[in-house]
Amino acid sequence: MSNQENKASRFVRDMAANTEKMLRATELIARTRDEDVNIGTTPKRLVMRRDKVELFHYEPMAEATARTPVLLAYGLIGRYTMADLQPDRSLVRSLLSKGLDLWLIDWGQPGRTERWLTIDDYVDDYIDAAVDRIRRDTGHDRVTLLGICEGGVFTTCYAALHPEKVQNLVLTITPIDFHADVKDEAAHHGFLNIWTRSLDPEDIDKLVDTYGVLPGEFMSSVFSMMTPMRSLTKYNVDLIDVVDDEAKFMNFLRMEKWLADRPHHPGEAAKQWLKELYQENRLVHGNFVLSGRSVDLGSITAPVLNVFALDDHIIPPDCSRTLGAKIGSNDYTEIPLPGGHVGLFVSSKSQGKLSQSIADWLLARDATFASKA
Repeated sequence: MSNQENKASRFVRDMAANTEKMLRATELIARTRDEDVNIGTTPKRLVMRRDKVELFHYEPMAEATARTPVLLAYGLIGRYTMADLQPDRSLVRSLLSKGLDLWLIDWGQPGRTERWLTIDDYVDDYIDAAVDRIRRDTGHDRVTLLGICEGGVFTTCYAALHPEKVQNLVLTITPIDFHADVKDEAAHHGFLNIWTRSLDPEDIDKLVDTYGVLPGEFMSSVFSMMTPMRSLTKYNVDLIDVVDDEAKFMNFLRMEKWLADRPHHPGEAAKQWLKELYQENRLVHGNFVLSGRSVDLGSITAPVLNVFALDDHIIPPDCSRTLGAKIGSNDYTEIPLPGGHVGLFVSSKSQGKLSQSIADWLLARDATFASKA
């Protein structure tokens, strides 16, 4: 048999094997129920509800090691379940297993009724109410804020406007300078920044005014277009690769469930996010105004831990690094970790480093605070 005939034979065999795997994947998906792909399952107790926003307290999983309660805040673009995707890849469970007292603010599923909510409302109303409730329930004067992505921007603003209530500020993959990607040499960094800056402000207004929100489906399509080849091949390449491994297959489905659960972004808050922050870059320049007050990063006096992903194509590292030179605190730590925007939280390798870094940093500050008390 000639070399060309061998190649043709291998091609036919590979096609047959792939077809068989696709059929098996189809059967597996058909048999899988929604409740089989649960995410965000770490036990927690509802403490307070304000409109659609809920405050939860996670049940402890280990003996307490840190005295200061930690409030976790995700963004409005996605759901907090990314930090609690599955038991063995959960930032939430990892922090609880290290003895932290963890609380969660869940923004719920905003719709047209949240059309007029602004970032002002999320920072000065919802976060402030959650912080006050935690302070009341725990007896602590201050809390630690743990912000992720857009939630990191919210907690940064809160720490600047309410420094008397913040013991520590921990940020992960958080943009501060929304234009810092201009100097980033990595070609794949900053696609979202470039796209957002290219939008006509009037078109943003028209989109929000038409739907009353920034539709979750719209943002899903935007993120898919940022990695077009992966979006095109994941169901006929990635899925085939994991179909023979039940654990990997379920991991794939959990990630897809999280991606599909993209909430709508409240309208007026979306205008601020896209125009005032992404386009006008007001936060880093000190002219971002919430509730009639300018957010001055120099007013942040709490210790700050800033963690970012070195291969983050959504929030390039330089967009986060800027914070250190802007805050008023002398206790500032940067931890760059390998991985991408989502991989930092769901990759077993980087996720372990993330939780350990946060826990070690917080415990060190708790010990310092206790020695001064």
